[in-house]
Amino acid sequence: MYRLLFDLVLRRLDPERAHHLAFGLIRGVAATPVLRDVVGAAFGVRRGGEAVVWGRRFPSRFGVAAGFDKDARGVAGLAMLGFGFVEVGTVTAEAQPGNEAPRLWRLLEERGLRNRMGFNNEGSQAVAARLRRLRSTPRGRRLVVGVNLGKTKVTPAEQAPQDYATSAGRLAPYADYLVVNVSSPNTPGLRDLQSVDALRPILEATRVAADEATTRAGRPVVPLLVKIAPDLSDDDVDAVAELAAELGLDGVVAVNTTVAHDLGPGGVSGPRLLPRGLDVVARLRSRLGPEAVIIGVGGISDPADAREYLAVGATLVQGYTGFIYRGPRYATRISGALAADARTRAGQPPHGSRDGAHDARQERR
Repeated sequence: MYRLLFDLVLRRLDPERAHHLAFGLIRGVAATPVLRDVVGAAFGVRRGGEAVVWGRRFPSRFGVAAGFDKDARGVAGLAMLGFGFVEVGTVTAEAQPGNEAPRLWRLLEERGLRNRMGFNNEGSQAVAARLRRLRSTPRGRRLVVGVNLGKTKVTPAEQAPQDYATSAGRLAPYADYLVVNVSSPNTPGLRDLQSVDALRPILEATRVAADEATTRAGRPVVPLLVKIAPDLSDDDVDAVAELAAELGLDGVVAVNTTVAHDLGPGGVSGPRLLPRGLDVVARLRSRLGPEAVIIGVGGISDPADAREYLAVGATLVQGYTGFIYRGPRYATRISGALAADARTRAGQPPHGSRDGAHDARQERR
């Protein structure tokens, strides 16, 4: 049914307009009590796939990646549709409009997207106020929310640590985890901050600001992660892993969109990211050891893709582009499959091997 709707209606709309219409519908349903309960019963997270990460219960290992809900407007609605956690953002210290339209394109043949959005968002102060209201209710406190932080476009690179710290200080009291995003291709110079020398002061300043904010609020320290690009060399991935271990980061998110294409400006997401995403996650796991938290994202279209990420070492997994093409049952199918796996494999270690990924690929074929 959704495929028919997509082919006949949604694909004929401007992609960004289609996103706003669909997201508005999700938020509207989530705000309507009886309808919300009916939809949640049909599409919500299936029991059995829970995971405890950083001492926090995640209803499912599968969540929605940053970029879909930039301003924390639809957390409850996305949870209603079966996502076990929601990473909002990317949020910058100050509000900004992002790049000029058009800035989002569908890649229909490969079921992917190209975007050059440019961190359009309402700013960390507005998002913090919205999350404060969400957390003021028992239902809102049960939701698992990560916040993805980016650099304000007009902030010079040398002032990036303070820019990230400003956002962290405002948002840490309401987040289950924070992600420092230095890997988007759509803010000039941002990916240069992935070098260890540039990244170290950003992570240190963000950590201090987040800890101070949660201490003032009487809340536990919030986990801090860094998100990296698929286009990093293996040596650079290793260098980020070493820095994460040295600084005691709480995890790494891999991977962001790729610029390894000739389609025009912006980053590409979707199935073409899957092979490199799996390689980066496996490499991080081998460098960081069995206890580190790694969130795998990139190219997850179906349960087999999510299983591959878990098999090579991901602790949690995320999707976004697959949601656009697969429709409202996207998260339900994946979280349901992972829950079924967890029930049948109870007692096995949480991380597998590349052999497990091979088995998942064979199953999909």
